[in-house]
Amino acid sequence: MEQAKLSKATVSKLRSKVIKIPEYNRDEIKVGIFHFGVGNFHRAHQALIMDSLFGMGLCKDYGICGVGVLPQDAKMRDVLKEQDYLYTCIEKSSNGDFNYRIIGSIIDYMFVPDNVNAVIERLCTSDAKIITLTITEGGYNINPLTNEFDLLNVQHDLKNPSNPKTAFGIVVEALRRRKERNLKGFTILSCDNLQENGKMAKKAFHSYAIALDTELADWMLENVTFPNSMVDRITPVTTEDDRKHVHEKLGLVDGWPVVCEDFIHWVIEDHFVDGKRPQFEKHSAVQIVQDVEPYELMKLRIINAGHQAIAYFGMLLDYKYVHDVTRHESIANFLNSYMDKEATDTLKPVPGVDLMKYKAKTVERFQNPNILDTLMRLAFDGSDRVFKFVIPVIVDRVKAGQSIYLSTAIVASFAKYLNGQSGTGKPIEVVDRAKAKLAVLNGKLLKDPTMIKHESELFGDIVSNPEFVRVFKEIYDKIGDCGSEATLKWLVDMK
Repeated sequence: MEQAKLSKATVSKLRSKVIKIPEYNRDEIKVGIFHFGVGNFHRAHQALIMDSLFGMGLCKDYGICGVGVLPQDAKMRDVLKEQDYLYTCIEKSSNGDFNYRIIGSIIDYMFVPDNVNAVIERLCTSDAKIITLTITEGGYNINPLTNEFDLLNVQHDLKNPSNPKTAFGIVVEALRRRKERNLKGFTILSCDNLQENGKMAKKAFHSYAIALDTELADWMLENVTFPNSMVDRITPVTTEDDRKHVHEKLGLVDGWPVVCEDFIHWVIEDHFVDGKRPQFEKHSAVQIVQDVEPYELMKLRIINAGHQAIAYFGMLLDYKYVHDVTRHESIANFLNSYMDKEATDTLKPVPGVDLMKYKAKTVERFQNPNILDTLMRLAFDGSDRVFKFVIPVIVDRVKAGQSIYLSTAIVASFAKYLNGQSGTGKPIEVVDRAKAKLAVLNGKLLKDPTMIKHESELFGDIVSNPEFVRVFKEIYDKIGDCGSEATLKWLVDMK
């Protein structure tokens, strides 16, 4: 096959058994969803599911228009536009089977710095039925100390509401204009890894609106909905090898393909403005439910916290890839012990899910050698992830008077990772939006691990609990004195 740049023209020539292409007429798809934060996860998850629904002849009024807010989003704008918003998705199973498909559900992309008013006006049209978000766990601007929306970070938007720079300012300004024009609101659906992500999104957008216009905030309560959802698919960062693979295997030049595992799951609360939504449940990976909480607790405390359980210990032991570290006996035993002995007890009954099989599947997914997921990705913004995924397990177990050694060990491994070197002295790059605060914390802990008791801004109120401080110090010191390997074995052998 001749090498060809991925585009609308070239995709029609790709009819083969090697790759699945959109069999629907993309010209018939109308925008109905505006997605903030188009990255690899969105393109391997929500966009792929919508592509499948379009292939079934469904939901043609719910095509996706991507919205980029940050300066770095310009690259996604340029790549997608050049490729007619098409891209390659490679689903990789652990047995070596690869599934190639071209995704066509994104049919437009708007970059806020190009023309913020054009974005706002587009959100004022009847096209805008659902706003979806993958703005990262830390992107909701909720102060972990106060659990309130941080108005200091949105002062520009509050002073310049018609020329905002953040997702909060853009969406709320669109809602203000819709209210002014006697139009209904829309659904705002978070697809980020957060417990009660819909409630988190509501707090963020509604708090901004209160600061701007209390009447508008009241109107939003009646005209905007914020469903909770649980999303799940492991999606690593795209590498040059991935681009090369697409080039060699498919004869395509794709500027930004996406690679993911073959597992996918999406649980959505059925809470949409006027009931208007795609027929999500027609896809086998999607569940529409009345209560998402049991599913999200399971996912956040097993998979997301599980990632944190292996990330820092793995880096301290000089590992790079998730599949390699999960095959390390001591870390695998620690991960299983954490899930079985501490995380499971904090979960609620999950309808239709066998937890033992779910945990076994989690380990199998982590051990997929074809994904090449990195510990660096799992550790990125670790301060936020530890706080949101691990600390709640500790809090619940402290309240129940249960052991917290395994979950607290994750926090201790994170604290050791902050020192910036592995157990053998190799450098570790700490990439975190709170890096400056973490550097100060590291200096304090090296002198006295009990100083964590003063770090409520990073870890919440649990740091004031004497049992947590005692256990944290014991494990932190043991990692330093005996090393990660011995500490892991000690933790697993503990009754």
